[in-house]
Amino acid sequence: MAEEFDPNTESSASSAAFTGGGRTVKECQDMIRKSLQTPMVKFLREHLEKAGCGIGENFIKAVNCDILVSGGYTRGEGIIVCANHIDIPDEVNQVVIHELIHAYDDCRAANLDWMNCAHHACSEIRAGHLSGDCHYKRELLRGYVKIRGHEQDCVRRRVMNSVTANPYCSEAAARDAMEAVWDICYNDTKPFDRAP
Repeated sequence: MAEEFDPNTESSASSAAFTGGGRTVKECQDMIRKSLQTPMVKFLREHLEKAGCGIGENFIKAVNCDILVSGGYTRGEGIIVCANHIDIPDEVNQVVIHELIHAYDDCRAANLDWMNCAHHACSEIRAGHLSGDCHYKRELLRGYVKIRGHEQDCVRRRVMNSVTANPYCSEAAARDAMEAVWDICYNDTKPFDRAP
């Protein structure tokens, strides 16, 4: 998610709701291959192509990560999925979708600056809202049982987790940035017609 994502250092990446023992890199790579065949991932890849940012064979890679994140996106390098923090194919698919939304944002916004807290927050808002990260069932599995407003609360929580991990964004700067861009970014559903 951040331009300088390194799986072995603190930086901004998809938060892990990790509880199991993880998978091997090979098992995770197999799950990534299956994820590439799902309708949502195919849709996002197609729209990346249309936006002029086709992704190659090695754009999405399984790796072992030293910090507790599920994955991340780095401009010019692609997406990593943290095999040792993933247990099931659905988790891999969620990471791939979330990170593809960041790749799409990076592609369509020529001046996107991952060190800018507002830019980072906007892409996190969009990825959290559009990827299904905050679906009611996922929230229940994480132990959050709020009935009304759970999706926006979840997106806000996950945005803060990611943006505060950005070394250029203090907690106050992350919160201010998130609030400043919330309405426009939450309602920006591109490349979808509406939030899935």
